[in-house]
Amino acid sequence: MTTTPTRTLPNGDEIPAVGFGTYALSDEEVTEAVPVAIEAGYTHIDTAEGYENEAALGDVLADYDREDLFVTSKVLPPNLHYESLLESLSDSLERLGTDYLDLYLIHWPNPAISLRETIGALEQAHEEGLVRNIGVSNFSTYQLRFARKIADVPIAVNQIEFHPWYFREDLLEYCHEHDVVVEAAAPLARAQYLDDPRVVKAAEQHDVAPAQIVLKWAIEKGVVVLPKSTNPEHVASNIDLFGWELDGETIARLDEIQRMENVYMITPDHDTYGISP
Repeated sequence: MTTTPTRTLPNGDEIPAVGFGTYALSDEEVTEAVPVAIEAGYTHIDTAEGYENEAALGDVLADYDREDLFVTSKVLPPNLHYESLLESLSDSLERLGTDYLDLYLIHWPNPAISLRETIGALEQAHEEGLVRNIGVSNFSTYQLRFARKIADVPIAVNQIEFHPWYFREDLLEYCHEHDVVVEAAAPLARAQYLDDPRVVKAAEQHDVAPAQIVLKWAIEKGVVVLPKSTNPEHVASNIDLFGWELDGETIARLDEIQRMENVYMITPDHDTYGISP
């Protein structure tokens, strides 16, 4: 089992630097993969109401000590009104079989709903002890700056797409400057570019898998990574990122990729994540 370093959140909580992502995992895949991940050393599990697998995850988590786990969920854009957010949170807690979340995120910004209203609901949930930390996901620097300005409870996390092919350096610097932890969603770019010669060469030099090089690169940037896999061997290797280092030349070579090719996005009429007309 791997012991994972942590990043410190504004309230002093420690968030493991590697979490297990559950995006697009079916109930059956969650039931099979999450126990494998926990046995491999993952104590940080990331889900969302939009993933539609919270209930299956809750069944798995019931077999473990809740205090040993860091659990994150997210609220969908249509549910960002004050009362609807609190209802969504209540439903997520029920499905997950827990009375609190370590981290609760706005999954995507919704310009049709006042962010002040949304932040107010998150702060109410925090005050009631339903969430230990609040944060955002897929927020730009401008959106994050506004959220921080109006929030009395610190915005602890911004979960964004982040990998060498979508290296959002300015946003990363802003987050570091203001003690906002960056979490990398799709940290492996959904495996689209793992055959990149620069990554393959680095993997050969360090005698590790290409995925480990990409994840380690983000870790070196102070980013929390959320890899996902249903392959037990990959689950284990994706957290085996410590006890070895990337050399400066490799990091610089990966920094230079910067093709700004994102692998996921939404449109305003997206049925699940967007803002339906």
